[in-house]
Amino acid sequence: MKIVEQSVEFIDEPNWDLLLKHLETCGRICYKSEQKIMANSADEFIKKIISLGHESVLEHAGFTVKFICDRGISHQIVRHRIASYSQESTRYCNYINERFGGEICVIKPFFFDETSENYKIWYEACLKSEKNYFDLIKNGAKAEEARLVLPNSLKTDLVMTANMREWRHFLKLRTSQMAHPQIRQLSISLLNKLLERIKVLFADISM
Repeated sequence: MKIVEQSVEFIDEPNWDLLLKHLETCGRICYKSEQKIMANSADEFIKKIISLGHESVLEHAGFTVKFICDRGISHQIVRHRIASYSQESTRYCNYINERFGGEICVIKPFFFDETSENYKIWYEACLKSEKNYFDLIKNGAKAEEARLVLPNSLKTDLVMTANMREWRHFLKLRTSQMAHPQIRQLSISLLNKLLERIKVLFADISM
């Protein structure tokens, strides 16, 4: 059994400057103020429309990320609308195969100390799930049948594409103190990446 930490990365990362200029161009149509577009005018324009709550403009651009997370967290992510998803399939991925290393991969629960009794219980439960899964496969069960015994901690790759308005909604909810600790950690990681790249769109979101 392989244990990894959750992570997030951009897929085909956009040119953030061009993205902001695109949003400004779209948004200024509303006010017929295209003549005010300058080389560095996008930031202030977008800051203004966010402050006015005119966030429909932000639906004209977006980006794609790949989350590496556990199945439980993926169930929370795919509840968000409007977005598009592609996810590693436990119907078609048979983890006994060599390309998966002949083992399942699980996400480490960062909130359990590795020396604690809770971590030991979690670890042994995942090992038992792996054994049961492989026993079912060896007994002739298909991967889509054997997956019934896989744990919520099973690692999954999940691709999500959304527009900027939805990403803002996603991050407001999932970086909240009220969010599940695993999805909160993952979302804060994404938010920090965005603050490094395109701060004007996400600076008002608190962690």
